[in-house]
Amino acid sequence: MLKDIEFFLPEDIERRSFEIIESELTAEIDEEKKPIVKRIIHATADFSYEKSLKFSEGAVEAGIDAIRNGCGIITDTNMAKAGINKKALEKFGGEVYCFMADSDVSQEAAKNGTTRAAAAVDKSAGIKGPLIYVVGNAPTALIRLYEHIKNGTIMPAMIIGMPVGFVNVVESKELIMELSVPYIVAEGRKGGSNVAAAAVNALIYMAGGR
Repeated sequence: MLKDIEFFLPEDIERRSFEIIESELTAEIDEEKKPIVKRIIHATADFSYEKSLKFSEGAVEAGIDAIRNGCGIITDTNMAKAGINKKALEKFGGEVYCFMADSDVSQEAAKNGTTRAAAAVDKSAGIKGPLIYVVGNAPTALIRLYEHIKNGTIMPAMIIGMPVGFVNVVESKELIMELSVPYIVAEGRKGGSNVAAAAVNALIYMAGGR
């Protein structure tokens, strides 16, 4: 019934949402990881992430340090790029890149018989400076990134690996968790561009950007 609905001003809705999330958490979560877990739940209303998010040792600190040092962010979708708070990131001198729609990426993918996501990772190897890779859609991006890291041609400051789906999704995430690179991974089939962007935004806000 309408009379039972509690109305909030726009600026209070997020605050109240996070209060509800905090009250409904059931897993024991380290305080340093909790802002990331809560922001992803806020983006999805899916409490399974409180157990399925996997963090490498020191991942949160590594992500915050990279952002404060002006790292670039590579995404595998323009949706993830759109969801990242670029204004807050710019406070630290960072920039967000997505090469998926670039004509040269499409041409290289066709020429080499790969996906555009893999070709976009190849293109990112030419960017100087520290990078955080944010994958919310394409497991082939994670697989190609893994290959570059093993070959020494890319060394990310951090990987946020959250592709969603059924084909090679779980396997690609497991590859990333084998590496010594700092990572946050959504274990299993779940993920998505919105989930990946939420993780990045949490790190940006924890770094002091708003």
